[in-house]
Amino acid sequence: MNGQCARLAMRVVTAAFVLAGYCVTPARADLRVDIDKSSQRMSVRVDGAPRYSWPVSTGCSGYGTPSDTFHPQAMMRRYFSRRYYNSPMPHAIFFHYGFAIHGTTDIYRLGGPASHGCVRLHPAHAAALFALVQREGARNTTIRISN
Repeated sequence: MNGQCARLAMRVVTAAFVLAGYCVTPARADLRVDIDKSSQRMSVRVDGAPRYSWPVSTGCSGYGTPSDTFHPQAMMRRYFSRRYYNSPMPHAIFFHYGFAIHGTTDIYRLGGPASHGCVRLHPAHAAALFALVQREGARNTTIRISN
């Protein structure tokens, strides 16, 4: 009887581990991207902890960047704007219709309004943000743009 009880207990423990493996989902962090148009800065937080703070360029006069809360809709590692002379938009994270957060070659203009409505970042920062959104997931990412 002792041997049978030990085998039964081992089966129960094994079954519990197997079931736990099927029921547990990988942990995902809450990723928050805040863009302040007045200061032309982006801050990135993971689970509430500050991760990055970067200068950006948002829409210049006549080309507003929308203010609201968004979630990534599409992501393109390499993208070229069909609307604006095939301009490169590396590591584009589209958040509202044609608006995206993306890298730019006009890095000397970062820190001031300069885009046609998108949020421009240094190419290295755009790549880091893109990788972070990919890792944490678009569903776990909130983009908040304020005036």
